[in-house]
Amino acid sequence: MVIHTADSRSEGKLALLFPGQGSHQVGMGYDLQRSFDSVKTFFRDVDAAVDFPLMELAFEGPEDDLRKTVNAQPAIMAVSLACLLVLRELGVGDGLAAPSYTAGHSLGEYTALVAAEALSPLDAIRLVRERGRLMHEASLQRDGTMAAILGLDEETLESVCREAGAEIANINSEEQIVISGEREGVGRAMDLATARGAKRTVLLQVGGAFHSSLMAPALEGMKRAIGDISVAEPKVTVVANTTGQPLTTADEIKEELVNQVCSCVQWRRSVSYLLDSGVTQFVELGPGRVLSGLVRRMSRQVDVKAAGDVATVQQLLAE
Repeated sequence: MVIHTADSRSEGKLALLFPGQGSHQVGMGYDLQRSFDSVKTFFRDVDAAVDFPLMELAFEGPEDDLRKTVNAQPAIMAVSLACLLVLRELGVGDGLAAPSYTAGHSLGEYTALVAAEALSPLDAIRLVRERGRLMHEASLQRDGTMAAILGLDEETLESVCREAGAEIANINSEEQIVISGEREGVGRAMDLATARGAKRTVLLQVGGAFHSSLMAPALEGMKRAIGDISVAEPKVTVVANTTGQPLTTADEIKEELVNQVCSCVQWRRSVSYLLDSGVTQFVELGPGRVLSGLVRRMSRQVDVKAAGDVATVQQLLAE
């Protein structure tokens, strides 16, 4: 599958966004492969790349198996890329098919790099499956978890985490920050956050303390895996998770993908960069609408859409 992008003359008004882990759902991608032969072929290539019937699991479940990090990550990526493939197959030319910016949340950053032609689709699928395996192995060494904290500012939550022994993992918006760490520390941080004015705390159903120092055992394996694939300079501006700034070289991309394992996802900064750069249209491609909702909370002046199946892709093209 070749994904063609805009040339350097395109103006930066459209950003494609790609979701991360947690957006999966049983049945995702099924109608796309039924409706488009190109998607069916791509999904077969995905299964061959990971040597596992991954897309059958995405279509039919069981949900407990699909939720596993090693399966959820490549499956979500595959569905996001299938949506992008359909957009381009339907001939939308220099519009939706050719953004000037891409960005993705955690796992979605890899998908954004594929959309920018910095990674090949199947290399990226294999890489995120290995990423999921390494993260799962790291999670077995220490009992970690994550929690969403709503309605507490970043500075106060940083203080809470230092006191409790937890870490900030995702800064999704001013109102929503995710913390990570050992289960006991996250629990203490949730209690302290409530005492200091958080509107709500939610323990997340995840397999480990992602984007925290507890993922450090995965770093060497990720360095080797990234070293084994070809990474090119992106043909579209990709906004990095860890900095909220553009990635412009292959070396920067490699460093970002390693750093991202243990570092905080700066999603609010990433969206702020896109808004400040003049992006007026955001399109989330893949299962779920989490990122679309976060963008809407940051700006009511921009156009935000999401497409993850045949119906929503067709609606997107009709508007």
